[in-house]
Amino acid sequence: MNKKILIHSIVFAPDAVSTAYLYNDIAYNLKKNGFDVEVLSTTPHYNQVKENLDQTKFDKKAGGLYYISYYKGIKVYHIPQKKYNSVFLRGIGMIYWHIVSFILGLRIKNVDVIISPSPPLTIALVSIILAKLKKSKFIYNVQEIYPDFFVNQGKMKSNFVLNQLKKLEKFVYKHSDSLITIDQNFKNTLAPRMKNPEKIEIIANFVDTELYYPIEKPLVNKELFPDNEDLKVMYAGNIGFAQDWEPLIEIARRTKDSKVSYFIIGDGACRDWLKDEIEKYDLKNVHLIDYQSRESIPQIVNYADLHFIFMNKKLENDGLPSKVYTIMACKKPLLVISNKNTPLYDLLDNTNAAFLIENKGNDVSKDLFNIFDDILNDKSILKEMGNKGYEIVNKYYTKEKVTEKYFKHISKLIND
Repeated sequence: MNKKILIHSIVFAPDAVSTAYLYNDIAYNLKKNGFDVEVLSTTPHYNQVKENLDQTKFDKKAGGLYYISYYKGIKVYHIPQKKYNSVFLRGIGMIYWHIVSFILGLRIKNVDVIISPSPPLTIALVSIILAKLKKSKFIYNVQEIYPDFFVNQGKMKSNFVLNQLKKLEKFVYKHSDSLITIDQNFKNTLAPRMKNPEKIEIIANFVDTELYYPIEKPLVNKELFPDNEDLKVMYAGNIGFAQDWEPLIEIARRTKDSKVSYFIIGDGACRDWLKDEIEKYDLKNVHLIDYQSRESIPQIVNYADLHFIFMNKKLENDGLPSKVYTIMACKKPLLVISNKNTPLYDLLDNTNAAFLIENKGNDVSKDLFNIFDDILNDKSILKEMGNKGYEIVNKYYTKEKVTEKYFKHISKLIND
């Protein structure tokens, strides 16, 4: 009988968010390599795209207590979840999801390995209990470091809650059979918190190069993405606290009369603030656009000349935007604000695929303006940088190469 993997994740297809896309591909690769795979997740609630929802059939079970769909032959259990504005309601929803996912998890038989990505940290507690009861292995995949992320956001006001989360963090690290982190900086952060840091395995995130690749003449909605000679600068993804949006507003103000257009695509906690700032300064060179379907994103990524990621200084050590791989896979250069010894900076350092600006508390808009000035004088540098990034992605970060590492690591864990 084939070994069974249970993926326990708060997002999965058809949710349109990077962790969902990541685990869609991991699940499918494990299935192709001979594992039985099932997924325990939520109903789409994070970034809903109508095209994705229309292509997915949800079968209601137990009067709507949960739903079942199939992703490329993989059975997926969806527990209803909504994206509430109220913190209280979000908390109630998460408690409900944890309880119901635990009950459903108990019903899934013959599980050999459970793997859960962060966030949230509490998902690991449920997975560990299920793994103990089923006598299976548990892998915790640290995509973001908690509770650090909460603390650095400034949202953690209660010392009592913080201490409980730190205790939970230690418990999770102790009782996980393996921790997968996405880069050396994450490992360096986690290792001192563990009695057995040898359990940490570094496996980077990846890009689907069959979906993301260079397109010479991308097909885009001309009303949203006009065909002109402007330098097109883009960010596509979650408009949240992990990014610093003030440098964007400053450089947009300084280049209002230049042939530079900015495109921000997505949604998130900072979108309303960003919208207000655009209106406040009458920034007609900044285009704020809703999430687009995943199928259209490769065309949109190729439409831009340059992609920016401006990291929030307080959060730059706690995560690594996976969009960096999709950008490089399309032969597009990056414009990055992040300090040295952070995951994003270290990934791109010495690659010649990105403009890197350190954020040491100084006004970075001058550095940004100088970069744009150089580019407008000679755009050929962008092509050279894009080629460098493309070479790096195909050498190290393709879906095939990285998901194979997941397969080998899980196989080794089962055999051990």
